Amino acid sequence: MPENDNSPLVEELFKVGAHFGFSRSRRHATMKPLVYGSKNRTDILDLTKTAPLFEEALTFVKGLGAHSKVVLFVGGKAEMQDIVKKAAVELKMPYVAGRWLGGTLTNFAEIKKRIKRMQELSEEKEAGSLAKKYTKKERVLFDREIARLEERFFGLASMDKLPDALIVVDTRHEAIPVAEANALGIPVVGIMNSDCDFSQVTHPIVGNDASQAAVEFFLDKVVAAYREGAKGNVASAA
Repeated sequence: MPENDNSPLVEELFKVGAHFGFSRSRRHATMKPLVYGSKNRTDILDLTKTAPLFEEALTFVKGLGAHSKVVLFVGGKAEMQDIVKKAAVELKMPYVAGRWLGGTLTNFAEIKKRIKRMQELSEEKEAGSLAKKYTKKERVLFDREIARLEERFFGLASMDKLPDALIVVDTRHEAIPVAEANALGIPVVGIMNSDCDFSQVTHPIVGNDASQAAVEFFLDKVVAAYREGAKGNVASAA
């Protein structure tokens, strides 16, 4: 990273280690222009180039907030799941913080049926209807079904239509949701490291997607940008 660039965002990115890429051998060809150099065979991202991309992505997210758009947060890596869920919950947005089921977007009609089934069974259980209508053995089977459905679809319960955008942590790891979004023309804000395909994302956030500190920093900024946009929306409505 050039030492003469002292912009606040560049300094913040440097502090959280957002400049660390992966080994040079893992570098995706599309990322070459964003690599400053290599140290001990590890790519170092050029923060003076990635920071403006981050700012552009945040401007896009702010616009989503200004128009009350639905954003789906996606991040299935075990060490990132809590961070992804936290960001989504803060904005009361849907999320997939676990394994992505193929067709979640491209076959959303079927996914909606599974979400509805989960909600109906949960409501019946809470109301005591299952206890009245079924034997103990049958209720155990229902409990298992509810647990399976909640594991897969709980974060999607509030999503009654396709999202307006995706926020994805590690676009290489989450190649399937990115591909589904691209197929449907849904914009993707992608947190991506040097091993990811830059061309697959409409609004790239290029940085260390293997670091919890860096990913949390990125998502905190995303949440703040959405809220800032939403405040403008509220003000104009008033």
